[in-house]
Formats: sequence, structure tokens, C-alpha cells
Amino acid sequence: MDDRKIAIRGTLCAISGGVCWGFSGTMGQFLFSQKGLTTSWVTTVRMLIAGVLLLGVMAARRPKEVRAIGKVWTVKKDVRRLLLFAALGLIPCQFTYLECIANSNSATGTALNYLGQMMILLYVCFVTRRLPTRWEITALLLAFLGVFFLATHGDVHTLVLSPQALFWGLIGAVMVVVYNTLPQRLLRVYGSPVITGWGMLLGGVILGLLSRVWTQEVTLDAQTVMGILLIGVVGTAMAFTLYLQGVNDIGPVKTSLLSCAELVTAGVLTSVWLKTPLAWQDVLGMALILGMVAFLAVPGRTTPNTTRSNS
Repeated sequence: MDDRKIAIRGTLCAISGGVCWGFSGTMGQFLFSQKGLTTSWVTTVRMLIAGVLLLGVMAARRPKEVRAIGKVWTVKKDVRRLLLFAALGLIPCQFTYLECIANSNSATGTALNYLGQMMILLYVCFVTRRLPTRWEITALLLAFLGVFFLATHGDVHTLVLSPQALFWGLIGAVMVVVYNTLPQRLLRVYGSPVITGWGMLLGGVILGLLSRVWTQEVTLDAQTVMGILLIGVVGTAMAFTLYLQGVNDIGPVKTSLLSCAELVTAGVLTSVWLKTPLAWQDVLGMALILGMVAFLAVPGRTTPNTTRSNS
């Protein structure tokens, strides 16, 4: 395949991955608002489905490398790292993202989740003991203004976003730092698909045990079952696979920018499908946060590329 076709494939995969993630968040809102499901139940089942699918697809596509998929379990230190990644990285990121949506809407939850890139920037500046560059300062200002318009609609005396939604959104953004720093060695040694697959599977098991998910009353009608399957298959496993293909074809920076289709998708579906009203201040806030992402992708920046937290 020539370079032009590879670039086209990478672009389409990056955009499609973002669309799948945006769809996933909106489907989560549907299950919370219309089916009465809890965040812990949806998060548990979503992670279990995604983990099984990611590992299963890898084993099916590369049967000769099945041993490589399980290699992480032969090194005790890496097993501990994997358990920490699942418990302190994946579970908090997945749970806080969906809990924010449950207390607001898919578009707002997705926008606040993107603040994780700002948190990583602040973390990098602290660790390396440097001040932000002018591009990074601009990105921080855009992020601040974005949150301001989402939370207050421009009126400092009014909080239109519920305190719970703002709390979980900001905590989720902080947890993105943990999510991106914990598995660095594991990702270098075993690769992102393997670690994410095992992390999702372990995270689902751990959260399910902690929340006693089997004791929660759930009415599994056709719409609920279909919604859960779509979140696990399309919104998690497929989205992650498409995103990784985009990274492989056109690089992480372009892929990260193009996958911002997630926020656009969440906004459109939230408004059109679920009939959730979005004020012009909400749209402005989301646009400002997208601007933050663009400024952080300026060539020559030193902030490391992030992995996806809500995949």
C-alpha cells in the first residue's frame, strides 16, 4: 500500500475511532437516564466485554503470538504493575467519565474528560521543573475558559453544571495523569493492545467484586442488552482498535487531533438523539477545549502524547 493510501486509511481510522467513542458516551447517557442503570454496573460490563474482545481478536489475528499475549503473567513485578494499572488507572478513568455523564450529559462529560491533557501538561511542568511555553499557556487559558462557560454559562454568580458533574469531571481529568504514567514500562515491553486488553478485563473483575455488581437489580430488555453490547464492542474495543491503527498510519499527534470527532459526535447525538438542550455557552465551552487540544499539538511541544482514558 502506497503512502497516500496509508495516510487516507489512518485519517479515516482516527476520525472513526473518535466517532465510536462519542457514540459510546451518548449510549451511556441513554442507559443511565432511560434504563436506570448504575455507573458501576455499566463500567464493569463495558470493561469485561472490551477486555475479552481485545484479547480475543489479538489471539485470533495472530495465533502464533498467543504466548506473547500472556507473557506479562510470567514476570511478578509486571503482574503487580498490571494490577495497579487496572485498579488505579483504568477503573478510576472509566468510572469517573461515566459518572460525570450520569450527572450531566455525554457532550459535557466528554469535554471535561479532555481536560486530562491539561493535567498532564501541568504534571510534566512540575516534574521537569519548568514553566509552560507560550503555546501551553494559551492552551491552559482556553481550558480554563472552556470549563468556565460549561459550568457557569458566563455568569460568575450561577453554576449551571451540577457540582457532582463538575467534581467527577475534574477528578476524571486528574486520573488521566495516573492512567498515563502507571503503565509506561508495560507499554514499552508488551505493547498497548495487550496491556489495555488485560487491564480492561482485570478492571472489570475488580470493580465488579468491589461494587458487588451481581446484587444490583437490572432489567435486561432488548434495548438495554443492545446498548451494553454497543458500548463494549463499538464504543470501546472497535474505537480503541481504530485509534491504534490511526496512530500507526499517521502518528499520535494527527490521530489525537482527528479523534476530537468524539466531542463533536457526542454533542450532536446528545442534542439530536437524546434531545438534551445545549446552550450556545455549552458549545462555546466545548470549542474552547478543542482549541486547547489543538494548541497542545503544536509541533515542537515537549508534552508527551497521551493514551486514551475513556477507551
